[in-house]
Amino acid sequence: MRNKFLKSLKILLVEDEEKLSSLLKNAIGDSFHSFLLAKDGNEGLEIYKKVLPDIVITDIMMPNKTGLEMAKEIKKINPESKIIILSAFSDVEKLLSAIDIGVVKYFIKPFDPDEVLTYILSLEEVIGEKSIPLAEGFVFNKTTKSLYRNNRYIALSKKEIAFLEVLLEENIVAYQKIKKLVWNEMVSDARLRTFIRRLREKTSKELLINIKGEGYQIALS
Repeated sequence: MRNKFLKSLKILLVEDEEKLSSLLKNAIGDSFHSFLLAKDGNEGLEIYKKVLPDIVITDIMMPNKTGLEMAKEIKKINPESKIIILSAFSDVEKLLSAIDIGVVKYFIKPFDPDEVLTYILSLEEVIGEKSIPLAEGFVFNKTTKSLYRNNRYIALSKKEIAFLEVLLEENIVAYQKIKKLVWNEMVSDARLRTFIRRLREKTSKELLINIKGEGYQIALS
């Protein structure tokens, strides 16, 4: 179960010390769905906007944009973002600033990578299984109601998002139930088939499975 939780997470590490970045990625990177690296706050913010990682791990002191400056901008985008701060020294003023921003944890260098992994595991109840790995490299984020493929955002309509949410709640969803929940009315079979065809064009034919005579199922990873 814990492995399943970790494998659902996208982690962004923002650190200008290349040796530390490599150390952390090699030590714990394989535990997650993805483990992305950025060398400063500016690059970290760009990657955050594209990928919307579940957890950001960042150094405080970096060129171009500090970890705290980046954290403030990330919190404006998503106040629920989980941010872990790394620092080479214990600075009470910076620690208090990090707490004010809403940073969830503060690690003093040097630290054991396993400590970071253990802490992230402790966030399971807070984060929940919001990022759900699907087949064909797709991931659906339940909190932001967003679909990604290999970290690329897939634009969907409100009805398409509602349809995916219905499929994720049950193993096989009957045709009539889909019509009622997505459209709130009994639409024709032809309209449902057209809807499915267009969604498959946006995503993949392999993502949505038609169980003949029963309904639809979403293909999980």
